[in-house]
Amino acid sequence: MSRKCELTGKGVLSGNNVSHAKNRTKRKFLPNLNNISLSSDILGKSFQLRISTSALRTVNKVGGLDLFLAKVKPDSLSENALKIKKDIEKYQLEQGSS
Repeated sequence: MSRKCELTGKGVLSGNNVSHAKNRTKRKFLPNLNNISLSSDILGKSFQLRISTSALRTVNKVGGLDLFLAKVKPDSLSENALKIKKDIEKYQLEQGSS
């Protein structure tokens, strides 16, 4: 399992530990990832996603998983999140046509 947010694509960054004597050693900055269960109001299901805490705050601010996935660009989403987005769009098209 990669250390990458499924909704925003936020991943591992690299940098340096800098001591008082200005010695530099390589280090990694890991994203704050949590396994969260988010529910879709449109589909009536909940989905397990591994997302960062900042992405969770954004989802709450926008108004839920459905609205967040409608606004976000598909290039930052994981395969699992893309499938959820396509299922939501398909369901909305079916409801709009009937």
